[in-house]
Amino acid sequence: MREVSSEIERERKYELSPKAGIPRLTGTGKVRAQEAPVERTLDATYYDTTDFRLARAGITLRRRTGGTDAGWHVKVPLAADTCQELRLPLGEKTTVPGRVAALLRAFTLEAKLRPVARVRTDRFTHRLADAAGRTLAVLADDHVTGEVVGGTTLRLDRWRELEVELDAQAAPRLLDKLDRTLRKSGAKDVWWPSKLRRLISDEVPDRSPRARTSHEVVHAYLREQFQRLRRADLGVRVEAEDSVHQMRVAARKLRSTLKTFKSFVDKKAAARVAAELKWLGAELGPARDVEVTQARLRARLDDVPTELLFGPLRQYLTRDFARASETGLARAREALAGKRYLALLQAMAALLETSPPTGKTGRKALRKPVRKAARKLHRAEAATQGLTGDELEKALHEVRKKAKRARYAANTVRPVFGTKLRTWRKHVKAVQSTLGEHQDTVVDRTALRHLAIAGFGENQNTFTFGLLHGRDEAEAAALRSRFADEWRTLNNGTRPAWLKT
Repeated sequence: MREVSSEIERERKYELSPKAGIPRLTGTGKVRAQEAPVERTLDATYYDTTDFRLARAGITLRRRTGGTDAGWHVKVPLAADTCQELRLPLGEKTTVPGRVAALLRAFTLEAKLRPVARVRTDRFTHRLADAAGRTLAVLADDHVTGEVVGGTTLRLDRWRELEVELDAQAAPRLLDKLDRTLRKSGAKDVWWPSKLRRLISDEVPDRSPRARTSHEVVHAYLREQFQRLRRADLGVRVEAEDSVHQMRVAARKLRSTLKTFKSFVDKKAAARVAAELKWLGAELGPARDVEVTQARLRARLDDVPTELLFGPLRQYLTRDFARASETGLARAREALAGKRYLALLQAMAALLETSPPTGKTGRKALRKPVRKAARKLHRAEAATQGLTGDELEKALHEVRKKAKRARYAANTVRPVFGTKLRTWRKHVKAVQSTLGEHQDTVVDRTALRHLAIAGFGENQNTFTFGLLHGRDEAEAAALRSRFADEWRTLNNGTRPAWLKT
């Protein structure tokens, strides 16, 4: 989506008494100048669905006029003090443009977006600069008037808010130093993560209840991964780096958890969703596989001495993988635009809203699925004994998949058994990582064979591709040896008595 621009913001917000003077930050860290305020008036209309699906997911959508960045803004929290803001041109219409709605499809599930609040801000910005005059941060003194549009309650509010936003080149630790000075000047934490959430606090509670039963523990993990999948969906739509990978991982974790902890959810609904998540993973797979293989082979070429490089190797990689990459991304984008994917999202959302089945709800109920996942991992490893060649490689790939499922199971129950499973989980992760590298060599060798055959057909010298193939075979043997050592460590490592296999 070419009209979308993206910016990472590092900022903190504070409340300040309406009568208090603006804090002086000169002398804090490298700040040597606090310029006189520049006044701007900002008018923003916030949009959401009738049941506030964006707000519940932590997403903010607004149409803002005034200031230097007028337009449609989508804000996505990334971590504490950090968010990503996507910006699109303002346009003349006040209804949400189709391209904006498409970005948020995974969150809205195509429910209509309507105005939910209007906010007018009289903003006074102070540039904070170092001794050389370089901008370090901007301190904004916001005098806000807001009103809720629609909803079940009428709400009008006025308040004052401070916001300090770091420049992209400023050191992150400056935010902590400015924080200390602001607090000494009377600034206090804001309770709400955004101006919109303050206005609609009656509609959308700010805190989620703590998971207490085993069912709630499982559902909390599922909600977390569903949120990750939807945010990665947004990244794929704006072609953000690594988004396809993140989306594929979230889909895999959801599918694994639904299968491992099937007694904690509606089994029939979970089975249907898991099947669709497998389909989604297959649609995303080619784009990610091409990305990984291309990066690995380029790195491999960098390690080859110049005298052993024959033929236009990098051109071959660029040509072959560019075509495959575009095909893979087109397939992923087509899947995300389709009705089948929308139905998957709707089914997952409905599953999370469904009351869990009745049954045991104590800590012990969570042990059985983890123990079962661990036993499947051990059976998969036992099945590798005596195998060689392609059969061994396929069997080790199965061990890797079972290790992932066991680790995901441990992650799910971390709120309950986190300390007791820490060592075991670490050892399972080591096994999974080593076998992941091993599988990469398998994929690499397939790609290298394809490249060598194509090059030979064009009368090119393909010696170097053969050299890399041989190196990958040697690396695979070393990784199998490392796996054997890590498996012994896993078998002999610390774990709860109930996890003994």
